[in-house]
Amino acid sequence: MRKKTYSLKRPKLRQSWSKYNLYNLSRAERPSFGPRTYFQQKWSSKALTRAYHGEAIREKQWQRMFRRTLRSVVPMDHEYLAHNDGSEQALGRGSGLEALNPWQVKPVIATPYMNMVYAPLERRLDTAIFRALFASSTWQARQFVIHGYVKVNGKKMIYPGYQLNPGDMYQVEPDRVLFATGAPKDKLERRDGRRLKIKTSTSSKDTTDLADEVSPAAAEPDAEPEDPREKLNTLLTQAKSILSADSSSSLSAKKKQDLRAFQQLVKRTLSRSSTSTSITDSLDAQLLELTSRLNLSSASDSTSPSESPSQPPTSSTLSADDSQALRAALAEARENPIDPSKPYGTPWRPRDYMSAFAFIPRYLEVHHKICSAVYVRHPVARPGFAEVPTPYALEVNGLAFNWYLRRR
Repeated sequence: MRKKTYSLKRPKLRQSWSKYNLYNLSRAERPSFGPRTYFQQKWSSKALTRAYHGEAIREKQWQRMFRRTLRSVVPMDHEYLAHNDGSEQALGRGSGLEALNPWQVKPVIATPYMNMVYAPLERRLDTAIFRALFASSTWQARQFVIHGYVKVNGKKMIYPGYQLNPGDMYQVEPDRVLFATGAPKDKLERRDGRRLKIKTSTSSKDTTDLADEVSPAAAEPDAEPEDPREKLNTLLTQAKSILSADSSSSLSAKKKQDLRAFQQLVKRTLSRSSTSTSITDSLDAQLLELTSRLNLSSASDSTSPSESPSQPPTSSTLSADDSQALRAALAEARENPIDPSKPYGTPWRPRDYMSAFAFIPRYLEVHHKICSAVYVRHPVARPGFAEVPTPYALEVNGLAFNWYLRRR
């Protein structure tokens, strides 16, 4: 059984977007070891850093992954390389001559090598998913991988400990990413979801019998061949007409649920095709339909009850700005609709306290529109900073490195 993850009395930082973890981050201080021995300082530093880096990994497994060699790069000055070939480095050597060039007076920036202790963990698939902002914690990223929602180079990968190589592309199902990074449902949205689930939970009618009941004329052998999309639209219209009948109809509640399920199936089938003939499939058609309804309603309000307009109104009741605003609203509603069946709050909005963790390391290239990322290269240390994100100071990571260096 897992221990308590977020403790407020003895806080340990985790790879998570939880508000409790953010609170622990806000009040985190540099540990003061006091009169402890060097062995105790190394052990405490190891315990603190391992709670953040690779919490789901066993200690024996991490000890096998540990490497005492730390990757780093040294940037070269392009101006210096353009003016010199390196021979001036030996000028006056042994004769006491010290040549002071303008390139030699620049301050030397230290490279934080010790912050690269846990660089091998950044290659893991679950850690890379968390770093790319596709999951709210490494535990959730691990769950996505095990349940088959992640692909690496186009193939499903179910091992969260898979070691990524430079150039590997991994992607997560967009619906899972929206669930992980979106705000949870409120009370009203959860109620709507329960109602929708109750309505669609008992639909188990055979679709072949339902199609025969809705369209008996489809089995006639002498019927002329027609477009399958028109046939689906005809079935959808007939299902709507049956459902819109009065309450005295002979249809039972079970058959009505089956008809609704068949209607949703037809709609999904029509939406998969790129050549959709439905009126409301395109944004321009939706805008035209709404504008025509507004015109008709304004015309009916302006005319007296005794007068009946013989012609439809030709002048638009919307200005250019109103039409543009309506188009933008339709586009937003089309891209981010309200759907009670989703496990997250709709329309989608980012979850609370997400902005504090919204950063992407340099060794990843992320495309959030298609929920995929590329592991470009291994993280390295540079003068002034290291590419492995860590909330601990250089001294703490150095003590943890010395702990594992001695135990190897």
